[in-house]
Amino acid sequence: MFNKLRNRFLVVNLVIISFMMLLAFASIYTITYQNVRNDIEMELQRVSEFYHKPDGNVGEPRSGGNHRMKESIVNTGPPPERSVSFSLQTDEQWNITATNSRFEMDSDFYDLAKNKVASDRSNTGQFSLDGNKWAYTLQKNEAGYFIVYLDVTAQQKIITNLVYTFLAVGLVMLIVIYFTSRFFANRSIAPVKEAFDKQKRFIADASHELKTPLAVINTNADVLLSNSDDTISNQSKWLHHIKSETERMKTLTNDLLYLTEMDDARASMIFTSFNVSEAVEGVILTMEAVMFENNISLSYELEPDLTVRGNGEQIKQVVMILLDNAIKYTNPKGAITLSLKKRHNDIVLKVTNSGAGIPPEHLERIFDRFYRADPSRSRKYGGYGLGLAIAKSIVEQHKGKIYAKSVPNETTSFYVQLP
Repeated sequence: MFNKLRNRFLVVNLVIISFMMLLAFASIYTITYQNVRNDIEMELQRVSEFYHKPDGNVGEPRSGGNHRMKESIVNTGPPPERSVSFSLQTDEQWNITATNSRFEMDSDFYDLAKNKVASDRSNTGQFSLDGNKWAYTLQKNEAGYFIVYLDVTAQQKIITNLVYTFLAVGLVMLIVIYFTSRFFANRSIAPVKEAFDKQKRFIADASHELKTPLAVINTNADVLLSNSDDTISNQSKWLHHIKSETERMKTLTNDLLYLTEMDDARASMIFTSFNVSEAVEGVILTMEAVMFENNISLSYELEPDLTVRGNGEQIKQVVMILLDNAIKYTNPKGAITLSLKKRHNDIVLKVTNSGAGIPPEHLERIFDRFYRADPSRSRKYGGYGLGLAIAKSIVEQHKGKIYAKSVPNETTSFYVQLP
């Protein structure tokens, strides 16, 4: 699916860029072509005016009406810009009667040039002769026809070279654009693919987590139905099992809804300044009894009167999640330490617990939804792998960072850094 998406992106990108390149090249070619045409017309006009001047030595009709060329009249001065040009004078029957050129050319060449014009009969035009491109202008006079020729091979080469350059540059650009587009397409699709994979994994994990309590509820309901004549007090064990699993499902669905609401409420959440030192201390006081029951020692150090801008209840929930997580994974008669200090422009909360620790390969993924480094222990304590995901979502909403460090079989520390 993602390969098709990438290929579709590449095709659309190449088509759009090719169209834009074609449009740009066509515009440049049209402008250049028009400029060259205008230059040729202006040059041809100047050359024509030169040959019409008295000092241009326009050829005169030859005596005897001889149709063969025996001589040519040479100008007293060169045409403008030293252009390669010549003129012919013909009679009404298109027989050459005089020539005017700075270069010696044989009569066959003049005859071929005259025949090109005679066959076209246009006032202006272009033709190829002996590998060169010539432009001409035709005027009728009393003696017959007066034709001025101008070599425009160099100008035509400009147009030809421009076309070849466009083809070469266009081909190279398409190759470069293809590989560049492929690179950026892969980079653009990678987050989409990652999000899609996470969504699939999320749905699979949620289905798996819901399937277990549903199976327990269904089994206990079958037991109750099979003993329909018995009293409720005798069947209370099965009812308690159903109640317990229902509470677990309620907790799971509430956590999932909370994560969804967190994602949707990022832009609309209203933050205010609050005393984070007091907020953390309040959570510690509520958790001390739980730690005492679990025979876990607690030590904490709070820098007083630290304030952050955010939602106080959500930050309390982050502290609650971290302490609850520390209690679950602290070894018997272990210890938990908590500190809240200001570091540069940030406030850093650190929660450390002794215990088995977290393997390095799991540290980057423990904040993913439903991810558990030790699934067996998580199920033992009723965890779903959503607590740290909720904490991460809250911290990121406050423009902060949350991360963990662990020394296997010694300690695990969670850090929350708030601006």
